[in-house]
Amino acid sequence: MAPSIHPLIDNGITKGSESFTGGTLSCLCDTDKVEVTLGSNVLHNHACGCSKCWKPEGALFSVVAVIPRDLLSVTANESKLSIVDESAAIQRHACTGCGTHLYGRIEKEHPFKGLDFVHVELSSEKGWQEPQFAAFVSSIIEQGFDPKGIDAIRGKFKSVGLETYDALSPPLMDAIATWTAQKAGKLPS
Repeated sequence: MAPSIHPLIDNGITKGSESFTGGTLSCLCDTDKVEVTLGSNVLHNHACGCSKCWKPEGALFSVVAVIPRDLLSVTANESKLSIVDESAAIQRHACTGCGTHLYGRIEKEHPFKGLDFVHVELSSEKGWQEPQFAAFVSSIIEQGFDPKGIDAIRGKFKSVGLETYDALSPPLMDAIATWTAQKAGKLPS
């Protein structure tokens, strides 16, 4: 049996709706769920193979997107949230009951400060932007995935129409490079 890339990808990708206006994410607890409300659709939704992102049980990749910080609000049981790793650039807020990451926020100076990272699979609403690419694909090897199988993983992504990268997508890497050049005074702000 082939390993699960992610439930939102394994059986093909469902296209989102450009007119979708947001919804609610919930943790996986049976009761007293943490709820996070997103006031718009997400951007740059992608599969991520890094070791820090929350993944559903059995999945090799997370599916994570961003949304402007001011469009995210915790609307139920905020007291159950705790930061997973305070030294990380992305402060991942997870439910202390079930361990699900509800959102990640960058507080320090960073090219993506002002964007929160979210997992739309935690929503029952349909219409969220579908995954657009796969990032940090080779990182699953660092987590114990047999390198002999990585070409099959890349092939699966390609079969569902996703480009694979061992960093972020070119537009996001360009955004990081632009921010860095502006901070260094090499480009106008």
